[in-house]
Amino acid sequence: MKKIAILLIVFCVSFSFAQQNENKVKLEKKGDLTEATFYYDNGQIDQHGFFKDGKLHGTWTSYNLDGDKIVVGNYNNGEKVGKWIHKTNNVLKEVDYTNDKIEKVNSWSRESTIAVSNE
Repeated sequence: MKKIAILLIVFCVSFSFAQQNENKVKLEKKGDLTEATFYYDNGQIDQHGFFKDGKLHGTWTSYNLDGDKIVVGNYNNGEKVGKWIHKTNNVLKEVDYTNDKIEKVNSWSRESTIAVSNE
């Protein structure tokens, strides 16, 4: 009887951990894409985007713990492409990618009126 009680407790604990982990990632098939949403422990969205053939594809958005967008960018078959926007408290960065390589970075801070570029 004692062994059955221990097995029941282990099963219940394992099941509760499995339920918690299921809430941290949500995957949904949409045609040839898989929509993915990752969550912080507090329930806020961490990242949202798509996979195609197991690779990051399309627009991906990252959020901070408060739910504010902090990064928005695009992937094409696993490679970063186009303009990516990174936002922190005082700095906004625009990063241009071509074939997963950084081509140009512009950044603005709240204190400056001129963009800083790495061209």
